[in-house]
Amino acid sequence: MAQLRGPDSSQDARDLGRQAVFPETVDVNIRQLDPIPAPRAFLRELSITSAMSDTVLRSRREIRAVLHGDDDRLLVIVGPCSIHDPKAARDYASRLAQVQRELSDRLLIVMRVYFEKPRTTIGWKGLINDPDLDGRFNIRKGMWLARKVLCDVLSLGLPAATEWLDPITPQYICDLVSWGAIGARNTESQVHRELASGMSMPIGFKNSTDGSVKAAADSCYAAGFDHHFLSINLDGRVIAAETRGNPDCHLVLRGSSRGPNYDARSVAEALEELHACRVNEANSQGLIIDAAHGNCGKDEMREARVVEDIADRIARGEQGILGIMMESFLLGGHQSPAPLDRLVYGRSVTDPCIPWDRTRELLHTLADAVSTRRGA
Repeated sequence: MAQLRGPDSSQDARDLGRQAVFPETVDVNIRQLDPIPAPRAFLRELSITSAMSDTVLRSRREIRAVLHGDDDRLLVIVGPCSIHDPKAARDYASRLAQVQRELSDRLLIVMRVYFEKPRTTIGWKGLINDPDLDGRFNIRKGMWLARKVLCDVLSLGLPAATEWLDPITPQYICDLVSWGAIGARNTESQVHRELASGMSMPIGFKNSTDGSVKAAADSCYAAGFDHHFLSINLDGRVIAAETRGNPDCHLVLRGSSRGPNYDARSVAEALEELHACRVNEANSQGLIIDAAHGNCGKDEMREARVVEDIADRIARGEQGILGIMMESFLLGGHQSPAPLDRLVYGRSVTDPCIPWDRTRELLHTLADAVSTRRGA
């Protein structure tokens, strides 16, 4: 049997010992089991305030309005590729909140606050998985820090976006999130389609890593229906969840291993695919373009040029572009993961990011593009 460690593990060990029927056939490749408090314990310790709740509810409504074509602002999801330093994340959020106030009449700015990183092979998997970036994998601490970072961001009046990777994580933090993404590696996953169908916020499905839009379009369609699946509740009990279906799922173009797909022709073809896949009318109004990843070859300077190209097309009245995603941090580029005292402050430890000064310029460029489009 696997070993257990951590608070209250003795009781867990006794319970497991009483309940295990064939211990020699389970946990063969599990080294140890670390008990984590149920979601409700975290929600009580770091509770959402009335002001935070208002920000989440208002921003979710506003995002839906943009996606459904009822708000002509541009949705801009911008922030670090991943959160690894809570202090730097709050520093970035305070700067972004100021720009948000300046440009709120034209841009709906949501901070990218990503805690889980899917890896093509192996590597650092995010703040929740390894918060100290030292291989100790203190997931209990990581989950607490993730919730703390979201509270810090919301306390500034700034809504947050994240990627849903693990199906259990949302129970711990979803009350603080205004927009969610299902990444390219999971866009065909039945588990993530079921998860999206029950989420309380709009969800963007990214095209597959090979560039397929159909898989993401199918996911938008499937997640709009009710589903039944195993999950956990706030007390950590296993439940059978029954969802209503999420009417606010939409497509995100992020490029692929074969190259970018942010050009006008790719956008038009993707919208045709959405119609062909029978997604509801609201979800086929338009899409979001991720300027990072395959659309820039993970080059932050090229990513900035992609943003400028999209801004120019918006200004010229191109239809179908409802939002844009940018990877941005205090400093440009990236560095290899390591404990915080060995890292350069404010620089990404995953994909390269656009530096803050350039980000601010690009946000103003996008806002000007919306103004031009309105005056056309």
